[in-house]
Amino acid sequence: MERALIVGLGNPGKKYEMTRHNLGQMVLFAFASRHQLIFKKDRELQGEIAQGTVKDKRVSLLFPTTFMNLSGQAVRKAMDFYKIDREGILVISDDVDLPFGTLRLRDKGSAGGHNGLKDIEENLKSQDYKRLRLGIGKPLVGYLEDYVLAPFTKEEQEKIPEFTTQAIDVIEEWLFQEMKEHA
Repeated sequence: MERALIVGLGNPGKKYEMTRHNLGQMVLFAFASRHQLIFKKDRELQGEIAQGTVKDKRVSLLFPTTFMNLSGQAVRKAMDFYKIDREGILVISDDVDLPFGTLRLRDKGSAGGHNGLKDIEENLKSQDYKRLRLGIGKPLVGYLEDYVLAPFTKEEQEKIPEFTTQAIDVIEEWLFQEMKEHA
């Protein structure tokens, strides 16, 4: 694998920045900040892109600006443009089936009801890509859509910096493991 594509899912716009559904984007932007990678809008690729080298590994970071349910279009375009196969992709997304603060790295699997992941599967014609699932928990009452699009509670906000750091550590471990396996 010559280059990795790391995708952080979320919805574009200030309205959604601090919502549970944008946790993938938040982690992606924090990873970019740690490694001093700068995002630029790319209309052709339908997203914000940052590129650089992280410990001798070429990486492209993508935040699709298509809204969550159409994320697969941007992922497919970035894969084709940078000539990255599915083994070189890591998608970071929120997951209501995991308790808040839980991380799960998977090599493949179903979308689990996540519309952004469903669209990626449709555009890649496969479930065979790596994903880092970030637990946001389930609502005790109310509609799931309202819950994921709502801002974090104060208690959750206090835990986000540590949660984000843990997620970045997992991303780096994945990157460096991929480097070893494909050296």
